[in-house]
Amino acid sequence: MAQSTTKTSVHSSQTDDSKGNSTWWIVLIILTVLSFGTRLYKVDEPDHVCWDETHFGKMGSWYINRTFFFDVHPPLGKMLIALSGVLTGYNGSFPFEKPGDKYEGVNYVGMREFCTILGGALIPFTFVSIWEMTHSLNAATLSASLVLFDVGTLTLTQYILLDPILLFFMLASFVGICKFRSCTLFEFGVNWWFWLIFTGVTMACCVCVKFVGLFQVTFIGLMTIADLWFILGKLSKPISYTVKHFIARFVCLIILPILVYVGFFYIHLFILNKSGNGDGFYSSAFQSKLQGNSLHNASMPKDVSFGAIITLKNHRTGGGYLHSHWHLYPENVGAKQQQITTYAHKDENNRWLVKFYNDDEKININDTVRLLKHGDMIRLEHVPTRRNLHSHREPAPITRKHYQVTGYGENGTGDYNDVWKVFVDGGSDGNIVSAVTSKIKLVHVLQHCVLTTSNKQLPKWAFEQHEVTCSPNLRDTNSYWNVEDNINSKLPNVSFEVYSPNFFARFIESHAVMFQGNAGLKPKEGEVTSKPWQWPINYKGQFFSGNNYKIYLLGNPVIWWGNIVVMVMYNLISIWKAIINKRRSNQNNEAVSDSKQQLLTTCNWLFIGWGLHYIPFYAMGRVLYFHHYFSAFLYSSMLTGVTISYLLEIIKTSKPTLIRKTVYDGLIGFIYASVIFSFYLYSPLAYGMSGPISTEQNSTMFGLRWLDSWEF
Repeated sequence: MAQSTTKTSVHSSQTDDSKGNSTWWIVLIILTVLSFGTRLYKVDEPDHVCWDETHFGKMGSWYINRTFFFDVHPPLGKMLIALSGVLTGYNGSFPFEKPGDKYEGVNYVGMREFCTILGGALIPFTFVSIWEMTHSLNAATLSASLVLFDVGTLTLTQYILLDPILLFFMLASFVGICKFRSCTLFEFGVNWWFWLIFTGVTMACCVCVKFVGLFQVTFIGLMTIADLWFILGKLSKPISYTVKHFIARFVCLIILPILVYVGFFYIHLFILNKSGNGDGFYSSAFQSKLQGNSLHNASMPKDVSFGAIITLKNHRTGGGYLHSHWHLYPENVGAKQQQITTYAHKDENNRWLVKFYNDDEKININDTVRLLKHGDMIRLEHVPTRRNLHSHREPAPITRKHYQVTGYGENGTGDYNDVWKVFVDGGSDGNIVSAVTSKIKLVHVLQHCVLTTSNKQLPKWAFEQHEVTCSPNLRDTNSYWNVEDNINSKLPNVSFEVYSPNFFARFIESHAVMFQGNAGLKPKEGEVTSKPWQWPINYKGQFFSGNNYKIYLLGNPVIWWGNIVVMVMYNLISIWKAIINKRRSNQNNEAVSDSKQQLLTTCNWLFIGWGLHYIPFYAMGRVLYFHHYFSAFLYSSMLTGVTISYLLEIIKTSKPTLIRKTVYDGLIGFIYASVIFSFYLYSPLAYGMSGPISTEQNSTMFGLRWLDSWEF
């Protein structure tokens, strides 16, 4: 595979001649016009929120309003959506509450058109990248056509989503590395540097849209390593020549992307400077940088005392607030007492009163304030409900080896199972508990367990908040808490500006929260998910719009199933070629056609690209959806186009006869006719279906539901 660089130089003159040929430009222009025409057609329909537009349209609005929020993806895609909205007259006022909400009087089309235009660029990108790798007009045209006439790719790139932006930067970086590898005759020239820098920047943008962009980084990294290995083998060149190439790639493909990536996060944190509903996922110190947050320019007592009203935030990354509400645990879930949970958002139900453990002691007698210290025993009374934080030997709702934590008592009066002992991390007797900065544990005095959160989501009866338990393991890593709000009018207030983190601290925490959020994504009740084995076979689609105007994400079955067949053929050809080459003499092996070898080498890289963008999903524990496969689908379609071109090249060049030419022309015609006609049949899935479902004879899609798992 590393030999592709030399093969490219062999064909460089052919490349220049072919590009000067009007045929090359005509094909590219036709494909580009068809791409943007098919994508922009009916882009304003349906005129309501479709699928994940409810998330990414809303996030675009938050950027416009500079309101902070939490999302599991890096920021670039949402920032670009917001920018496109601003440039096309959207003011960020639409709530994007749920799919199906009408866009009444809202300029939403600009954001859709922006995403659609990026999706339309996938076809010319495919054409150019395959041309640069193979110098075969047939391979480039067929590969681009397979992407062009896939109704699934069309559907996915017509809406306000991150996917068209991700796919755009993914293929842009692929074009960049392909163009760069074609510049071997002009090393360290202007074009060489331009395409190397272009690759690094678009690669960084790819990761800054979604973390799965790291698969593309790995792919480009492997291609770069192969090139450097080949350069190292040029014995006619000094070792300094290899070092120069290494340094150039290190700077442009590692240092530059890191700087670009960090730069986008700086812009992200600079724009989102106002408090929003995502504050609670981040540490107290992080929140202090957000305007409108209770900790921004906060002034509160430095030390915690008995009689203070406080909020407790779990100290793990993304930890929630200790929370309760009037609702009780249901039957057969421990004792039927008041629920205790963690909640990621600021709320009045997060407030607790710090009391002496002994009811005979009075709080702040004669205005004397007693500070809370390491080793003190306390009760915590939930302010809105006046029930005490309580634990007993009933098993917890989900983590059965832990004890249940409840709210117990009436008007602040309970029993001795309400008593907890405070320990400051690294502290000793007499150390005072400070707001924000002290990491504390609450150990149950009678049960000898520690208050913790399992980070497991409770069912709907607890509003899908997170489980709080009392763990017998006193070293539980999730058992640390910090006091965030600290209200006591009898103590002087101090400014907490000193605890505000710098940019790099916020950058690191943002990633820790995103990684944890990604890992914790679980399907919601009734949500349609899928498994990786279902994706290549087009087993099940996904509704983007229901009711009277249906949009259904599903791949063109002729293309998708054809990709599977051709991938099997490619692997058989690779095995056969490996055996033949092993049995041949070296002299005969050198006589293999350059053009055919170029096609096979390209197939090898495309197969690696497909595997890198698909196989890792099998190891992911998070919830997965059908649209996650489309990055791999693009490489699979390119592999199909190049493999078919390789087989057709064999037919065309092996002792040409009239019969072989007829077979060649017939196969080309059949392939294009099948792809185009199937696109015509299934295009209503992307452009909108109305009327009865496909199982009824008067349906426009009758007879096209080839699998029972398809739901249209």
